Amino acid sequence: MWQVYQKGFKAWLQLEKSLAENSIDAYLRDLALFCRFLSSTQLADSPTTVQSDHLRKFLKWIHENGFSASSQARILSGIKSFYRYCILEQICQEDPTALVEAPQKKRALPDTLSFEEIEKLISKLDLSKPESTRNKAMLETLYSCGLRVSELVNLQLSKLYLDLGFIRVRGKGDKERLVPIGDSAVNYIQLYRQTTRQQIIPQKGKEDFLFLNKRGGPLSRVMVFYIIRDLANAAGIQKTVSPHTFRHSFATHLIEGGADLRAVQEMLGHSSITTTEIYTHLDRDFLRKTLAEFHPGFKNTR
Repeated sequence: MWQVYQKGFKAWLQLEKSLAENSIDAYLRDLALFCRFLSSTQLADSPTTVQSDHLRKFLKWIHENGFSASSQARILSGIKSFYRYCILEQICQEDPTALVEAPQKKRALPDTLSFEEIEKLISKLDLSKPESTRNKAMLETLYSCGLRVSELVNLQLSKLYLDLGFIRVRGKGDKERLVPIGDSAVNYIQLYRQTTRQQIIPQKGKEDFLFLNKRGGPLSRVMVFYIIRDLANAAGIQKTVSPHTFRHSFATHLIEGGADLRAVQEMLGHSSITTTEIYTHLDRDFLRKTLAEFHPGFKNTR
């Protein structure tokens, strides 16, 4: 019975939604899992007999079988799409998924580094090596501006306004923003441009990229990850450290210092303030730890 509806759903995803094969396969796997559950429990034998309570029991079942909240939400999303198809094709008159909410995804707070840890990490650069001048300029810029790693490796010489203390960054969705840059980062960028970069012949079409590898091409995001990982290991930092850790640390330090949330949102290039608000949670943890450590009244109440 269900196979007929699955075939129709697949054709709808292909022809009406124009989805990629991988996406279609994922939708069909999620629907097949739901169908197997209904068959094994004998709760419903067709889309028209499925009730909201059946879906809640299904979500409870996949939770008990080890599916994460994000996986549960994705599977429910696939089933909701199936019922949109059923309503459009008049297979069903009512949508049993309408009143079923997806499990809340637990948003993990990212690891951050203290300013001292960032200084310690950067100090592990071997400045006798020519690439270390580039790497120091790169890490100073990453932390000074709170950039995504993709924004860092795509920085262009023509978008640097160092005399004004700004850089122009192309972020997600090809949106550009002006970001202030600190004096230390400016100084090391200028040093890199006057020394190491002068000795590299850029590849054709790559002349405007700021950070180049030995072959004259732009650095890859993976290369930046390896550089930071190796420095963190050399500095004895036990946390999980990546280029994004610098961005998290930049935002957290600003919030801890009392920066306006809207200003931080603008500098990070977040389209929604709710994305930036995660750093207020980090700040509350910081404040709580500070009170617990230094406030005698707080200690007495714990």
